[in-house]
Amino acid sequence: MEITQNPDAQAQHHGYHADKSALERRLKRIEGQVRGVAKMVDEDKYCIDILTQISAINAALHKVSVQLIDDHIGHCVVDAAKTSIQSGDPSIVQDKIAEATAAISRLVR
Repeated sequence: MEITQNPDAQAQHHGYHADKSALERRLKRIEGQVRGVAKMVDEDKYCIDILTQISAINAALHKVSVQLIDDHIGHCVVDAAKTSIQSGDPSIVQDKIAEATAAISRLVR
């Protein structure tokens, strides 16, 4: 995984880059599950069965979210910390930490 030193370059390289194909496969699987739920509704399936599938979708999305947060902290926040140290500007890492905290807060609502 390449570490960038320029804060502007961070937008071009994300922490999930190394696992992008796995992330895309997981999202395609979730997409298929959502289509399956739509089909269940169309076919008037039992509501508890539909809710069970929705629960599985929510769990899968949660796993994707946790992985993205882990990748963000492990790459973007760490990279910002290195840049902050090199530049002597603590606001660079503080901004990334605030960004991660806000994302986590949105997920736990």
